[in-house]
Amino acid sequence: MTQAEDGDVWFALHARDVTPRGVGTFGTALDGGVRGLFAVGDRTPLVMRARAVDAAGVADVDLGGRNVLVTGATSGIGRETALALGSLGATVLVHGRDEAAGERVVGELRRVGAEAASFLPADFASLASVEDLAAAVESRVDGLDVLVNNAGGHFRRGRLTDAGVERTFAVNHLAPFLLTARLAPILADDGRVVTVASTVHGRYDGDFSEVGSVADYDGLDAYARSKLANVLFTLELAERLDGPTATCCHPGFVPGSRLWRNASLPVRLVVSALAALPDPITRRVADTPATAAATGTYLAAAPEAADWNGVYVSDCEPTDPATQARDDDLRERLWDLSVELSGLDGDDIPARERGR
Repeated sequence: MTQAEDGDVWFALHARDVTPRGVGTFGTALDGGVRGLFAVGDRTPLVMRARAVDAAGVADVDLGGRNVLVTGATSGIGRETALALGSLGATVLVHGRDEAAGERVVGELRRVGAEAASFLPADFASLASVEDLAAAVESRVDGLDVLVNNAGGHFRRGRLTDAGVERTFAVNHLAPFLLTARLAPILADDGRVVTVASTVHGRYDGDFSEVGSVADYDGLDAYARSKLANVLFTLELAERLDGPTATCCHPGFVPGSRLWRNASLPVRLVVSALAALPDPITRRVADTPATAAATGTYLAAAPEAADWNGVYVSDCEPTDPATQARDDDLRERLWDLSVELSGLDGDDIPARERGR
C-alpha cells in the first residue's frame, strides 16, 4: 500500500477500476473528520462519511430536511458532530467565535454533501451575543430539529463576564440555557436538545451561590460546577418541554481538544503529554474527537434514541449521573437562578409553536 499527500488530504491507494469519468485509481481519503472514496486525479467524491457516523453506528440514518445547530463546531468534538450530522443529510448551522475556522468547517460540510451549511458567530461569554445568535438562527430556518449544546471552555484564571457571572459558568451553562430558551419556540415537536456534559460533574458537590465571585477560583472546580449545571439543566428541561426531548452526555476525554488550551499549567502539561503519545497507548484512557463525538451524534440522530428524555448518556448508553445531579431541590434552584442571571422573563421555557 502506498500513500500520497495532496494538501490536507491523505490518500491510501488500493485499487484500479473504471469510474464514471474513465479509468482511474480509487483512493480512500481522510480529510480531517471526513472519510471518503475519491477517483484520484479529479478528486471527485464518490462516497463521503464522517468518522463519528461510524463510531455512533448511524450510517443508515437519513437526516435530509432536518435543521441542526451545533454550538462550538469549529474544532474538536463539535466539528466532528457537525460533520457527522451533515454527512447524514442535515442542514447544519455551525456556531463558533472564529469566522475563518467556521467557514472552513462549512467548506468541509459541503464536501460531505451538506450544501445548506452556514456559519453563525457568537461569543458565549456575552448574553447579548447569545441573543443575537438565537435571532440569526430564527432568520435562517423556519424550525429547528436538533440543537447540540456543545460549546464550552476550561479557564485557568477566574474572571467575571460583563454580566457579573464567573466565566466558566457563563459560557458552559448560562449561554446554552439562554440559547435553548430562545430557540424552544421553533423546536420541532420531535426535536432533540443534546447537551454535552462530562463525567467530571460528579466532582462538584456544592451549590451555585458563588457564581458571581472568582474568589478562591479553581479552574477544574469551576468546570465541574458548570458540567453539573449541564446535567441538572437537562433533567429540568426534559420536564418542561412539551414534545422535544432533552438529553445530555459524557463525550469522553480528548487530550487533543482545544478545550484544555486555557486550563491551569499542571492540567495542560498532563493533557499535552497524553496528546503526544502514540494512539495505541492512549486509546484505552482517551478518545479522539471523532470517537468522543459518537455519543452526541447518536443522541442527535439515532432512531432508537428518539424517545430518550431526561437521561444522561455515556458510550451511547443511558447511565446514572452523580447523586448531586439527581437533587430535585438543587435542580429547581439552579433553574430559577439561571432565569434571573440570563434576564429571561418568567420562570419557564417559552411556549412552543405547534404543528411542526
